[in-house]
Amino acid sequence: MENRALPRILLIEDDKQLADLVRTYLKEYGFEIKWAENGTLGLTIAQNFQPDLIILDLMLPEIDGLSVCRKLRAWYSGRIIILTASDEDMDQVAALEVGADDFVTKPIHPRVLLARVRMLLRRKPLDTSPTDNSDATYSTYNTPDDQKITDKNIVTHGELQLKKSHREVLFRQKEIFLTEAEFSLLWFLASHPEIPLSRDDITQALRGISYDGLDRSIDNRIVSLRRKLGDNQGLSKRLITVRGKGYLFVSDQWE
Repeated sequence: MENRALPRILLIEDDKQLADLVRTYLKEYGFEIKWAENGTLGLTIAQNFQPDLIILDLMLPEIDGLSVCRKLRAWYSGRIIILTASDEDMDQVAALEVGADDFVTKPIHPRVLLARVRMLLRRKPLDTSPTDNSDATYSTYNTPDDQKITDKNIVTHGELQLKKSHREVLFRQKEIFLTEAEFSLLWFLASHPEIPLSRDDITQALRGISYDGLDRSIDNRIVSLRRKLGDNQGLSKRLITVRGKGYLFVSDQWE
């Protein structure tokens, strides 16, 4: 009988020495792990193995990691960690847009990778329905009197308009295409302007769990939102970082 007691991990990595290190380390901590040395093989094994989590190198022969991630997301709903030798924001943004959940930068520290794996496997899937429990969560915050809300499904700040029912974002009369996770984050921030919101506030609101101190997905989505909303030139003015407190949506910068 097939044993699903152990969490399954698929490692797609062309560096055999690194792959051997990762496989040995994760096996010691109770994971069933398979290895693919290129993207083509990785896609095949993923279909047959049905892993709980995939660790995917960005720089692969034959098919690059971004293309593999995109193909996986056509059917795979499990977690994906990207391995990258680059700490460039654009690499991370591109990977987020095709469905990655987190990043680990090379050279890999096995304990860090293990912590990321455990964190992602504990995380509950994001509810992407427009009528999730976010209204109840948001009510724990005081909504400023000057916030312009035409109804509970529409938030407007200057030329920025969010329509929750359609998961639609319009800025300066142009539709901005966001992932489900990006929309949820922007909706939460825009619903509570001028209030610094910590990573724990955001994680509690969107996922119903406490921030574990390791998850970088919020930071990566902020980077992506800034780029898509034209807030990435020099110092951000619309989605700003408040040192020691979190992220703040500035309501008067959307003209």
